[in-house]
Amino acid sequence: MVDFSSLENRWEKIIKMTSGAAVALLVFFICIQSLRAVATESIHIGVFLPMTGNVAAFGRMEWDGIKTAHQMMGAVLGREVKLFLEDSKSDKTEAANAVDRLVKEHRVVGIIGGATSANALAGGSVAEENGVPMISPSATNPLVIQGKKYVFRACFDDSFQGQVAARQARLAMDAETAAVVVDIAQADYSVGLGNLFLTAFAEMGGKVLVTAYIQTGDQDFNSQLAEVRVANPEIIYSPNYYTENALFAKQARDLGIKVPILMADGVQVPELIQTGGNAVEGVYLTGHFNVEAITTKLGKDFAANFKQKHKREIDAFGALGADAYFILIDAIKRANSSDGSKIAAALANTRTFLGVSGTINIGEDHNTLKSLVINKLQNGEFTYVTTVNP
Repeated sequence: MVDFSSLENRWEKIIKMTSGAAVALLVFFICIQSLRAVATESIHIGVFLPMTGNVAAFGRMEWDGIKTAHQMMGAVLGREVKLFLEDSKSDKTEAANAVDRLVKEHRVVGIIGGATSANALAGGSVAEENGVPMISPSATNPLVIQGKKYVFRACFDDSFQGQVAARQARLAMDAETAAVVVDIAQADYSVGLGNLFLTAFAEMGGKVLVTAYIQTGDQDFNSQLAEVRVANPEIIYSPNYYTENALFAKQARDLGIKVPILMADGVQVPELIQTGGNAVEGVYLTGHFNVEAITTKLGKDFAANFKQKHKREIDAFGALGADAYFILIDAIKRANSSDGSKIAAALANTRTFLGVSGTINIGEDHNTLKSLVINKLQNGEFTYVTTVNP
């Protein structure tokens, strides 16, 4: 006789075992699919730049450089890179808000920006609070990275730029006396750089006869130029942004002030020439880049791609935007992770990176060492003069 009750018990056990195995197998496949989804999920990189406002030229140029770099290198760790752009509107508060949106809404693993020191300082504080690595293409104020774990730059800082500017004025241009004209509204850039120049120029035996102050948005510089004329210096150092410097140079030449004018990196944009015209002919400036000074393979490849895409030569801020992108991608690759702390550690260990604008080294203190390019305005173009190494 067949014991049906015994068979029923055995089948129940088999069904339970089979169901358990099926559940386990299902869980296994769900985990595999989840891992695959994570592995193929795109990597989000945020960008905050002044696309509008008084320094919008910087933002537009850097964004063109970043987009071209992204076109050349659009994936890392086998995952697509997606860019998210926020407009800082040339304003510190807007810069901080832009970074907050990038972190909380777009869930970015890294950030490129801001273009100016003031905006980078504001945005950098938000990035630091959230543990998201940020690299500025062009913020030169030493305070941008000071005391930060997650904030970096792709360019040299003003302590180096101020020294080179003083050397250019005192030695290359043989000036013993100078007038310094600074924009007090740009304390994080113009005032700081002016003070660094003043100290270095004095150490080299030069003498600053007068320091005159302007303000962003000013259009009449007669009072400042009157001070300069009375002082009668051999050179004018004017480390301000392009709009004010173009107008200042025009009015200086109109008043018959013919002494050489030395400017800084914040004027290497077409708008300086468009506004300043013949008045900015012969102006020297400390800058980040000149297409004639390219030495790396990446720089040459990028310049060719940029020209093909935009139908013009690569400019200084486009090169810096590209460098910031390439450095960040390189750090993600070396970190083999999208984790913020690991990317930051890799950024702090960037050694001999052969970028678009030259060889770049970033130390554990986040200080960036790279060369500086002296340019001169000739025939309406920024012409290459020489390269100065740190």
